[in-house]
Amino acid sequence: MTVQLGDVAPDFTADTTEGTINFHSWKDGSWAVLFSHPKDFTPVCTTELGYTAKLRSEFAARNVKVIGLSCDSVEDHRAWSQDILDTQGISPNFPMIGDPDATVANLYGMIHPNANDTMTVRSVFVIGPDNLVKLMITYPASTGRNFDEVLRVVDSLQLTANHKVATPVNWQQGDDVIIVPALSNAEAAERFPGGWDEQKPYLRVVAQPTG
Repeated sequence: MTVQLGDVAPDFTADTTEGTINFHSWKDGSWAVLFSHPKDFTPVCTTELGYTAKLRSEFAARNVKVIGLSCDSVEDHRAWSQDILDTQGISPNFPMIGDPDATVANLYGMIHPNANDTMTVRSVFVIGPDNLVKLMITYPASTGRNFDEVLRVVDSLQLTANHKVATPVNWQQGDDVIIVPALSNAEAAERFPGGWDEQKPYLRVVAQPTG
């Protein structure tokens, strides 16, 4: 199955380290980050899960629930958690899906046969409160992800969902943003009464809106 931006995120029921969940019910009203790791008891994944656990308060402040997945059993996840605690100083504080038959992995297209026909790649899906897929990132198994970047794109997605703006290259929370081209100058004046820097008719830079 191929999941694309704007699709309804496939629903599923699965066993996790925090009990059986129905995905849509579990995330009801929240944003979600669903990410896969290739294999339990592997080095890069160990560092990723530890760092993600350290970001718990950052995700919570953004109304984001985090959930991990690999094609391993819940029992393996629980055993591995001790290794993560030993090496990273913290154990996973979010559910990890046990998916030994790859049901969820196949729903989301997390297995790329030309890379590996049994292990999931490092997929990241950001899913909105409306259950629509807002972002997808895919890394190879050899490259650890930047979860600070995941937070950054969540900030952008939440900002641009509420205001008629887009975020420019390397944008960080609090930086200037761009008024979307679809908004006329008259409409923009109502939304941004303080004005903007019109560098080109299609490139109107404005201070990040709040609220």
